[in-house]
Amino acid sequence: MNNIHDVRFFSGGNAIFTISNNKGNHYTYKIRKPKFTDNPNPPFFVKLLTGPQNTNDYTYLGIYIPQHNEIRLTNKSKYKYDSIPVKVIQWAIKQVADNKPLPEGYAIQHEGRCCRCSKVLTTPESIERGIGPECMKHFLMK
Repeated sequence: MNNIHDVRFFSGGNAIFTISNNKGNHYTYKIRKPKFTDNPNPPFFVKLLTGPQNTNDYTYLGIYIPQHNEIRLTNKSKYKYDSIPVKVIQWAIKQVADNKPLPEGYAIQHEGRCCRCSKVLTTPESIERGIGPECMKHFLMK
């Protein structure tokens, strides 16, 4: 199981992950960095997988603010703060940011690709972190 342990994963720029529980519920999210921005600390776009095609069927949820480890909704958000998908991602980010263990049967798993460049992860260390060695150097320089 590739559980996410480092909150920096969410601000990698190309993070795709699934949050699941012991009741069989699961939600898959994408958190993407804007392509063109002069902002050194931009908000990241958050989308939720809402259809059967796991490459295209995502619906805009809101923005992720890495400096505060929070999700914010915008005028274009298709969800409300009290909706389950918003509550789930807020909870998951807080668990990881606070370094809290997940309850029994819960998981926050990446898809086996680097959260920054989207390359397939192949070494055990990279798979564990959710980021490849070259991209990890970028995080260590921050």
